[in-house]
Amino acid sequence: MRYQSNVKLFGIPLLSVALGPDQDADETHGLACGIVAMGDIAIGGIAVGGVSLGLLSIGGIGIGGITIAGLAFGLGAVGGVAVGGLAVGGVAVGLQAVGGVGVSIQEFLTPK
Repeated sequence: MRYQSNVKLFGIPLLSVALGPDQDADETHGLACGIVAMGDIAIGGIAVGGVSLGLLSIGGIGIGGITIAGLAFGLGAVGGVAVGGLAVGGVAVGLQAVGGVGVSIQEFLTPK
């Protein structure tokens, strides 16, 4: 499934959806790029996908400002494995970290 809105902001589609293979275009997975992007791989301001990259990133593997994902990298990261400034997860590593296994790097940087 492919969809891109006709409405654009700075030349970027407001909404982009790309899910699954597109045999007509010979694509094995969907790459969505837009202000709001949803797809197998999503890149945008708000990105939702198997692999997501955005200011707000939600997905299996996420990279961004605020990230919610199974494997999350971001300034604020929440997930099974979370790495970031503020990390919350089963395994969390960050300046501030909360989790089953939480490693706060700030503890190592503070003189004792």
